[in-house]
Amino acid sequence: MVFSSLLFLFLFLPAVLVLYYVSPRRIRNLILFLTSLVFYAWGEPVYIVIMLLSTVTDYSFGLLLSRPKLSPGQRTAIVAASIVVNLALLSYFKYADFLISNVNASLGTSIPLTDLALPIGISFYTFQSMSYIIDVYRGKVQAQRNWIDFGTFVALFPQLVAGPIVQYSVIAEQLKHRVVTIELFAEGVRRFIIGLAKKVLLANNIGLLWHTVSGSNIDEMPATTAWLGIIAFAFQIYFDFSGYSDMAIGLGHMFGFRFNENFNKPYTAQSITDFWRRWHISLGSWFRDYVYIPLGGNRRGIRLQLRNILIVWVLTGFWHGASWNFMLWGLYFGVILVFEKMWLLRLLERSPRWIRHGYALLLILIGWVLFAFEQLGQLGEFLLAMFGGNGSPLWDRNTGYLLYTNVILLAVLVIASTPLLKLPRRGPVQLICCFVLFVLSVAYLVDATFNPFLYFRF
Repeated sequence: MVFSSLLFLFLFLPAVLVLYYVSPRRIRNLILFLTSLVFYAWGEPVYIVIMLLSTVTDYSFGLLLSRPKLSPGQRTAIVAASIVVNLALLSYFKYADFLISNVNASLGTSIPLTDLALPIGISFYTFQSMSYIIDVYRGKVQAQRNWIDFGTFVALFPQLVAGPIVQYSVIAEQLKHRVVTIELFAEGVRRFIIGLAKKVLLANNIGLLWHTVSGSNIDEMPATTAWLGIIAFAFQIYFDFSGYSDMAIGLGHMFGFRFNENFNKPYTAQSITDFWRRWHISLGSWFRDYVYIPLGGNRRGIRLQLRNILIVWVLTGFWHGASWNFMLWGLYFGVILVFEKMWLLRLLERSPRWIRHGYALLLILIGWVLFAFEQLGQLGEFLLAMFGGNGSPLWDRNTGYLLYTNVILLAVLVIASTPLLKLPRRGPVQLICCFVLFVLSVAYLVDATFNPFLYFRF
């Protein structure tokens, strides 16, 4: 079940809202926990066991950490055991076949693959559970003694399957006490509709252009077509993921939760450092708090700081998928960030704004090529096509057709990626805009055959 489905919009969500608000406050977390399990089990009834196992494990480890008179060694052993269990589950389902394939290729063995489907959202809820244990270990939060409240934190359906990654410390108090005002609920509806429109009207439509380009013969692809395709992918993944995040944040508001923002107009960035402060903010915050800072951050000199940046970015790439292209993607941005830290940012600060912006967009688009193609051969061929290295002409009739049929959509996407396009926050204009966007989104869904969520596979 996805947010951009008629089933969710007209059956599941209304039923949950009614059930939640007619229930006494003391059992509302139970309602959210049970309905979240239904939401997850709708598509993956078997893998709900994995999520519940992760939940029970970290709840138990949290209680162990809360025991008085534990020695530092015992506390360290408990948190280490929790991390091992979490990473073992994640690694088995997400990376086992990747490891087996590479062992077979390297050693000529024929170890059979597991062929297990990746549990939806496992990368997200595993990181959330780990944040809880580490924060309890650090004394940042108290261990949660109510299993239903902890289960609600892990399984909460608005952000369960594709984030944003919510650290326990952010909503620990909200799990116990939260108040939904009319204004907050209305803001949640507004935010949800904006996210739905981003996903359905923008991401899905420009995704068709990327689908067309990426499915073409890359060996004969004109450079302009290749650039048009990767620009389409850049818009698709942004409006797909930021649209999901908007819907998750909006749904959270409807139930009284306030999740942190996950995007801040990333394509207006003036450097790659600036871009990663604006894109998938919750993931960047997680790696900063639980990997970069524990490694020493920037406290032990520039050489170790640069090492820590590279480690974080290789892990960030690997988090996105069990494929070498994701490792390459992470390393690519890690190296750029190292160069910016060393000297490039100082040079950019003295450059005109349009140069800084153009520099960032160029490197971002090249990065999306590394992200989009899991087959390294295809990846190389597409990069070659972008820079005219395949011997094809710069432009052909098909390029003109693709540009002509998508020029208005591309213009809307450019404007929507900047602060220029804002939906009014109150008044009749807001109501009219929300109503129109919702009707248009539903009309699209009624006849939609192309409705992927890109980040579900991570």
